[in-house]
Amino acid sequence: MSWKQDPTFWTPLETGRLLLRRPEETDRTAAVRLHADPRTNAHNPGAVTEAAADRTFRAFLRHWRAEGFGYWAVTLAGQPEEIIGFTGVRLLDVAGQPALNLYYRYDPSAWGRGYATEGAVAAVRQARLHLPELPVVARTTADNLGSQKTALAAGLERRPDLDIDHGAWTEVFFTAPA
Repeated sequence: MSWKQDPTFWTPLETGRLLLRRPEETDRTAAVRLHADPRTNAHNPGAVTEAAADRTFRAFLRHWRAEGFGYWAVTLAGQPEEIIGFTGVRLLDVAGQPALNLYYRYDPSAWGRGYATEGAVAAVRQARLHLPELPVVARTTADNLGSQKTALAAGLERRPDLDIDHGAWTEVFFTAPA
């Protein structure tokens, strides 16, 4: 089954305070800086290099080209030139089933203001509107309480039955059923 979307259904999108838009090649520097920042990776099980952050950003662009939706570049409304984060949904296989991975990663300067929740709520709403047959899933580590709080605030429910014990760390799951 194809999940291909018309990108105009997904971008740009405005919330009360945020502009959520398709990432562009010109966003690469900001994306690599944000994704390679040790503060934004405090709960990731492995170190993230600039090369890995660049691969992550290239994957964001590929998903948009292939599927017509994906993770948005996030700016404050009225300040479209300054990226404060990335959020949205993309296709992911969870326990052998297609799902939408809910993602949110913000610059530390934007933390504590509710932007991650605002973006995540918009992403879940768009997913329910345009891909209602797919569950929305958020994955994080057991010690990342901030990410767990955001998943819950976006309307997802904790799913311990999906958790994966990786030995040194546990991946925990939250879902919004299709």
